[in-house]
Amino acid sequence: MNFEEIKALDQAHIMHTYGRNDVCIVSGKGSRCTDINGKEYIDFTTGIGVNSLGFCDESWVSAVAEQAGKLQHVSNLYYTLPDVQLAETLCKRTGYSKVFFGNSGAEANEGAIKVARKYSFDKYGEKRTNIVTLQNSFHGRTVTTLAATGQDVFHNFFFPFTGGFIYAQANSMEALGDACDDTVCAIMLEFIQGEGGVLPLDKEYVEELAAFCKERDILIIADEVQTGIGRTGTLLASQQFGFLPDITTLAKGLGGGLPIGAVMVNEKLAGVMGPSSHGSTFGGNPVVCAGANVVLEKLDEEMLREVRRKGEIIRAAVSGCENVATVTGLGMMVGIGLKKGTSKEVLKACQDAGLLVLTAKEKVRLLPPLTIPEEDLKKGLEILCKVLDAQ
Repeated sequence: MNFEEIKALDQAHIMHTYGRNDVCIVSGKGSRCTDINGKEYIDFTTGIGVNSLGFCDESWVSAVAEQAGKLQHVSNLYYTLPDVQLAETLCKRTGYSKVFFGNSGAEANEGAIKVARKYSFDKYGEKRTNIVTLQNSFHGRTVTTLAATGQDVFHNFFFPFTGGFIYAQANSMEALGDACDDTVCAIMLEFIQGEGGVLPLDKEYVEELAAFCKERDILIIADEVQTGIGRTGTLLASQQFGFLPDITTLAKGLGGGLPIGAVMVNEKLAGVMGPSSHGSTFGGNPVVCAGANVVLEKLDEEMLREVRRKGEIIRAAVSGCENVATVTGLGMMVGIGLKKGTSKEVLKACQDAGLLVLTAKEKVRLLPPLTIPEEDLKKGLEILCKVLDAQ
């Protein structure tokens, strides 16, 4: 079957919810992948931050295949080994007390919202239910996480949206204070607003926010769906902001290529959710957790140092491009603002030249594999810089 035949089948039978690029990827290894016509690409996208170890890491493939041959699913009515191993590792390495496993970032954020509201209901009653989120944020595509997302463009078509969310300007304690009345139980934030344009929060703002919330027993939910699992150069981005939020959500890079979501809670919240208060048919799936265990095993301090070092290589390279106005982000999560041209034009030109990149609004976004060889990283950056300066 050729590319045009595949594209025709897609258009005939799959809902048109994606603006796909004209490429059909059929195989990948490490930081490179190949399309159906045999063209090879260097990948700076990792499936939007998912393939943290690149394509088909041998240890990851072996663990997933071995587990699939033993037990692919049994449900949470029974105990299984891979998920308890993953839970233990996450709790020990992050300092959290308990974790709940789901299937996606949006699902993790839904779980975090439930935990926050249940804690507040148990302690303060039914009127303390509102959650403050930041303008320009993105928290998912379910009806509730769209409502949590602080961008008006997403608040359309699917009425009625879930209530209980208040939006405040990011990096403004005055705006946060105005939003937080006695109905607020939590603040939900991204340390770097990924879909919003790879925009980090100011450290001083986060420090003031943490103190503000601690004084008022307002919970902090950190959406680390994109920033977590080493993407910014530390296991969690919160480590670079100096505190551990009450709740952190993970997804994307944790599974290394398979769907997973996680809600991690501190000791204060460890007993909030009881039997039947939450659940997930596929959550904690043994095959997915076997892959996630490999991701965490490989993501040691040496690898995290390499992520930070490679992030500096990226910044140095793109900062020297004549057409680059700004460079934002942390570690290997990078946003590039342009002086002229559009991010979509850069994406298409890079693709034609054998490099896959992403966009985030008007910015070019880079999320390379955390394990990318330096040779591939530099070759990809050469392509990118040539494209940028040709705009």
